[in-house]
Amino acid sequence: MPRILIVEDEAVIRTELRRLLARQGYGVAEAQSVREAEEHDLSAFDLVITDVRLPGAPGTDLIARAGTTPVLVMTSYATVRSAVDAMKRGAVDYIAKPFDHDEMLGLVERILVRAHRPPSPPTPPPSQVSRADGDVFEGMIGRSAAMREVTERIRKVAPTDATLLVLGESGTGKELVAAAVHRQSRRRDRPFVPVNCAAIPEGLIESELFGHERGAFTGATSAHAGLVEAADSGTLFLDEIGELPPAAQARLLRFLQTGEVRHVGSTRSRRISVRLVAATHRDLQAMVAAGTFRSDLYFRLRVIELRLPPLRERGDDALALARHFAARGCHKLGRPQLAFTAEAEAAISAHAWPGNVRELENAIERAVVLCEGTSITADLLGLEPEPPPPSDPGAPFEGSHGPSLEEYFRQFVLANQDRMTETELARRLGISRKTLWERRQRLGLARPR
Repeated sequence: MPRILIVEDEAVIRTELRRLLARQGYGVAEAQSVREAEEHDLSAFDLVITDVRLPGAPGTDLIARAGTTPVLVMTSYATVRSAVDAMKRGAVDYIAKPFDHDEMLGLVERILVRAHRPPSPPTPPPSQVSRADGDVFEGMIGRSAAMREVTERIRKVAPTDATLLVLGESGTGKELVAAAVHRQSRRRDRPFVPVNCAAIPEGLIESELFGHERGAFTGATSAHAGLVEAADSGTLFLDEIGELPPAAQARLLRFLQTGEVRHVGSTRSRRISVRLVAATHRDLQAMVAAGTFRSDLYFRLRVIELRLPPLRERGDDALALARHFAARGCHKLGRPQLAFTAEAEAAISAHAWPGNVRELENAIERAVVLCEGTSITADLLGLEPEPPPPSDPGAPFEGSHGPSLEEYFRQFVLANQDRMTETELARRLGISRKTLWERRQRLGLARPR
């Protein structure tokens, strides 16, 4: 059983994180400060999760003292720069608060898998990559023709340094693809830095990505490196790149053209080597036509384009994924494996899954928790009639014919917000409450009082 040490001075966050990890079967210990953490044998843990701001000494001091034990840094958006510094000092990764539970669990699982994986041999040619299980590739499950095409494209492009643009609806697994590309590349032993462009306030995005000098703006009391520098020699994943404001688009374009980064407020540039993977659920071509996204940046990004199919186009993959999520949920809860009734399988196959794989995972997790018998029934899935999917399944992005994803979101929220809590709405849409709040703000959909 993996052992994890949580170092957090806020009791509410520390307790909630302990309960979350303990429910997944991890052994958990707690500390409120660096000094208290050092009372433990850090080498006895498989992972240390620490906040940056702690009483007495910063949590980043544990990076050097933890030896070979990986350290995951937690930070608020106001201190993301500290996380960048932590990664340069050797932190295995960072996560911004407030974080989604699924996001934290997925990150912890990936870190522990990497930590216990033996050293990788040199990357073989794409045609020789192991296919021990033809239905599973780097955590992606599916035997449909659409998914086989995706995995073949990943095998071809991963060994190169070509910029990759991943397109797909929310919940289709764009970050999973980016991580797979990184693990299959020559940079796999270097940093993989994921950045959600939609989650960083517009006024901070340039500074967070490219760093700043002391005095560059109010509150810039010292110089800090950016996330692009944190990914030096590794892979930078820019999720929701369609949300970048114009000024940040211009800076990113210059970086792609020159390979150089200049801090906000500086006149000097530094050369950086990163493999860029960008992703969005938006129709960038439509945004270019509307003048909200730079055409020159768009063409720089789509050196290689990869479209992820929505779950409704993947045939029996939905059932295969459902069985996988059910088996994983039973294992975490320490209970016998559950089967699906014929009615439940029919419901899974017939459902449109507007939230895609993320919505399916949430539905199965809920069913496993609520199931009191030996089989998961259709009613435990909690599936309700959905508005019809876009009329052209091959064009799910904004600007396509038929309702866009944002229009679907608007219709679903307005139709259900009077009878559902925010938590229920988020689960039905396959997103976190934080993402639900952000989209409400962007679309002007205030929660009714």
